[in-house]
Amino acid sequence: MITFDAVSKQYPNGTTAVDNLSLEFPDGGITVLVGTSGCGKSTTLRMINRMVEPTAGTVSLDGKDISTVNAPELRRGIGYVIQHAGLFPHRTVLDNVATVPLLLGWSKKKARARAGELMELVGLPANYAKRYPYQLSGGQQQRVGVARALGADPPVLLMDEPFSAVDPVVRADLQAEFLRLQKDLHKTIVFVTHDIDEAIKLGDKVAVFRTGGKLVQYDTPENLLSAPADEFVRGFIGHDRGIRRLSFVDSAALPLSDALVLPDSAPVSKARAADGPWVLVTDAARKPLGWAAVSALPQDGTLADATLTPLGHTFSLATDSARAALDAALLSPSGLAVGVDEEGAVVGVTDAAAITGGSSGGDSQ
Repeated sequence: MITFDAVSKQYPNGTTAVDNLSLEFPDGGITVLVGTSGCGKSTTLRMINRMVEPTAGTVSLDGKDISTVNAPELRRGIGYVIQHAGLFPHRTVLDNVATVPLLLGWSKKKARARAGELMELVGLPANYAKRYPYQLSGGQQQRVGVARALGADPPVLLMDEPFSAVDPVVRADLQAEFLRLQKDLHKTIVFVTHDIDEAIKLGDKVAVFRTGGKLVQYDTPENLLSAPADEFVRGFIGHDRGIRRLSFVDSAALPLSDALVLPDSAPVSKARAADGPWVLVTDAARKPLGWAAVSALPQDGTLADATLTPLGHTFSLATDSARAALDAALLSPSGLAVGVDEEGAVVGVTDAAAITGGSSGGDSQ
């Protein structure tokens, strides 16, 4: 447990970076610090490994005041990941990852063996071991940075805007990989970002700061979206928080209909009898093939003879949230989202109104 007790940081010029902060970071969870520029979130993070010293108050780790611990010793037991990875340019990937174990006195053989394990853990191929940082993409460098921070299996991991310097696609991949790792490792993670979407996606708890180092709200992402503490938090989150809340709704709970789902072997007449302008055509295994517009169906024959409109994308009842389902509905040519099981077989369809709680599912189309 990391505990801040009435902690402040004031600089000689009078600037207050953190103002009387009392906060507990739960063991084994991800706490995200978010807020406007200059709000003190990075300063708060750096006080945990004593890269910044508080001017008042106490920071404790597992009940022990960290000011009583030798700073280099403290830092070797805390993983630290920063923007742009901060790799040593003259060291190979393997030796970058092995940095902390070597500092702790491990043999080179043991440290490199551990580094190889960590490269695999973060999704870096073994043949990258002898490459240098300049030979890697930004996303690959960040993976090396995470692997290096995990070098000595620290219980605490500090991450200061680690994914902000990469493009959106790579960033989404890194976020997914980060959540996968945390599911297995259960580290106590403090994560700084300026992106509220990233905070909501990654955090078990989110601490929102305003300029001047004031903590405004500390809550779960779901509660943050449903009950912002004040106008500052409401404005910082944005006006689409209702849609963001759908990220916490399990898509398996959505109402689905299969009345508009027909196999390609079905006669055209059956599709015409369906109560809707579109039918979803599947193969014999109920894998979706595409949408058929009822008005454009051939006079007779089966749906195998119909011209199909591309599906858009489906959502998985096993892994996706209601927000993913809403996205599928909004992008679908039919206005219907297609829910599939773990094998990709169609379970049913639903519409935006049903997803957001406004009506029943696909039967209403």
